[in-house]
Order: sequence, then structure tokens, then C-alpha cells
Amino acid sequence: MPKMKTNKAAARRFKITGTGKILRRQAGKRHLNEWKSANDKRNLRGWAAVPKDHEKNVRELFPYPQYIS
Repeated sequence: MPKMKTNKAAARRFKITGTGKILRRQAGKRHLNEWKSANDKRNLRGWAAVPKDHEKNVRELFPYPQYIS
């Protein structure tokens, strides 16, 4: 039986915590930052949790979720 493959695009976009939560990067910081306030840009830093109704779709892309960082 061959190994199952992880979707590499998803592996770059998401990470799974030790407790099983799925985290994503915050949207809205790629461009037009010159016009955004420092407060807005600061709030877009870091990771955010994936909504519960999207989690099932994301989990299907990770056959071995324990190895995703």
C-alpha cells in the first residue's frame, strides 16, 4: 500500500496545534498597507483559528496531521 500524500499547498498555509486546533494566517496584509493604520496592521499579525465549519475540509488535506507544524 503506498503512502498517503499531504497536500503541500495546505501544509504551507495551515498548522495543527498539539490540541488539534487548525491555525491559519490572517488575511489582509499582503498589499495596500501604506493606507492601513498601524493598529490594523498590528492586529493582523500572527495566527487565527480556522472556523469550525471549515475544519473538516482542511483536515481532509492532511492524512497524517501529527506531522504538520
